Amino acid sequence: MSRRAGRGALFIVAMLFATSGALRVGSSVGTALARTEDEPEIAAAQATCEPPEALAAALSEREARLAEREAALNDRQAALALADTAITERMAELQAIEEELRATLALADGAAEADIERLTAVYQAMKPKDAAALFETMSPEFAAGFLGRMTPDAAAAILSGMSAEAAYGISVIVAGRNASAPKE
Repeated sequence: MSRRAGRGALFIVAMLFATSGALRVGSSVGTALARTEDEPEIAAAQATCEPPEALAAALSEREARLAEREAALNDRQAALALADTAITERMAELQAIEEELRATLALADGAAEADIERLTAVYQAMKPKDAAALFETMSPEFAAGFLGRMTPDAAAAILSGMSAEAAYGISVIVAGRNASAPKE
């Protein structure tokens, strides 16, 4: 009988566990059913819920500021593009003007050089006595410039027809013209 008595107590404990489990499952089923019934209503309420007016106003304000900034940046970009185009055109004009100026200066320098060469040839072709009289009336620096361009024979003939003081002054200028030129 002791075996039966032990089985009866074990049976009672097992029954208590089973009852406890059934109660727990039963109470969870009710909660689960309640959740599934409410969820479509909550989802529908969330879908139709509009943002608060303050948030909508703030977003609208921000969007307006961003649109204003974007318009200002677009205007500035357009102005910079116009300025860039104007600067590029002006640079091209200035380069063309610079080239014209260089050509004009080269022409003027060439003409002046041609005039000096022609005048030097005229002085060289003159009689040395007449050229010497003319060179004595010139400033020594100016006369030295012409004598430095002449052939040595013509320059010597003109210097010999000048007074010793004038010839010496011109000779010093001709000799010292390139004294300060770099030697290395």
